[in-house]
Amino acid sequence: MFTDASEFSGPAALQLQGVSKSYRSGNTTVPALREVSLAIPAGTFTAVMGPSGSGKSTLLQCAAGLDAPDSGTVLLGDTEISHLHRKALTRFRRDHVGFVFQSYNLLPQLTVARNVTLPLLLAGRATDTVWLDYVLEAVGLAGLGERKPQELSGGQQQRAAIARALITRPDAVFADEPTGALDSVTARQVLDLLRHTVSALGQTVIMVTHDPVAAGSADTVLFLADGRLDGSMTGATALDVSERMATLGEH
Repeated sequence: MFTDASEFSGPAALQLQGVSKSYRSGNTTVPALREVSLAIPAGTFTAVMGPSGSGKSTLLQCAAGLDAPDSGTVLLGDTEISHLHRKALTRFRRDHVGFVFQSYNLLPQLTVARNVTLPLLLAGRATDTVWLDYVLEAVGLAGLGERKPQELSGGQQQRAAIARALITRPDAVFADEPTGALDSVTARQVLDLLRHTVSALGQTVIMVTHDPVAAGSADTVLFLADGRLDGSMTGATALDVSERMATLGEH
């Protein structure tokens, strides 16, 4: 993580500049993000860590265009998305953003292949069958495209969800607790897969997690405390992350 895109060579996949976001709770305004600025290089795997209420989910939502900041700007690729009108933002997310959630959100009546290519169908785009076959093979689902989700294991369903996130060749894939519903062995396989999408496909992955083991799979870990960035670690192990979390917010 760099605070300024000029600090590294090559394109930035994501830039936040002075992003703040608050929510109303009764008569009280609760700040979720406080003037967050960061830039994430393309083709990297970044984890976002912090205690409950630190702003992790809000950061992901603003970065991915699911919510608009109160102030500041968000650039995804070359597009400033924080002030796009709703229809334009919906189109942009559909074409340029991949999402992986804790719940797989697969449609049971559709085959794996149909689930994976659903974003293309919704966009009115033809399916590149060569790319589809490549993505299914890359996520370990070669030969399973005609199965229904209920015929797959939980780990395989998450692999299908990751394939769906990759099918549009997005600027970035945002993963929100992608291993939260998986056992430890399957979770490791999914983390290895996300790592593989970065190293083999050149994808940019930004993952929100509460799990130090998951965060230890990333190139860089960003730490949030009380809505502010509280440092980062590169090449961190799960133990490094755990120790840093224990002192988060201390000054």
